[in-house]
Amino acid sequence: MDIFLRNIDPVAMQKVDEPAKENGMSRQLFLKEQFEVLAFFDEQVAREKRLEIIIDQNIELMKQCAIVIQNMNNILHESRGDVEE
Repeated sequence: MDIFLRNIDPVAMQKVDEPAKENGMSRQLFLKEQFEVLAFFDEQVAREKRLEIIIDQNIELMKQCAIVIQNMNNILHESRGDVEE
């Protein structure tokens, strides 16, 4: 699909041309990639938020597991009659 833009501010075009040139890209390719990034930005943000929630849940579960493991170690030491130093 093609898009044609008119009346773009020359300063804005220069701001586009600079990073395109730095990356060895044409203006068209640079704008195409930027447009596609913009189109899927909200989906990416939503995915990142879901991932952060999963990571936070995993961290909390790992904390709980560490507490249970420590309690089990304490029980084992007590049952063996070990004296903590």
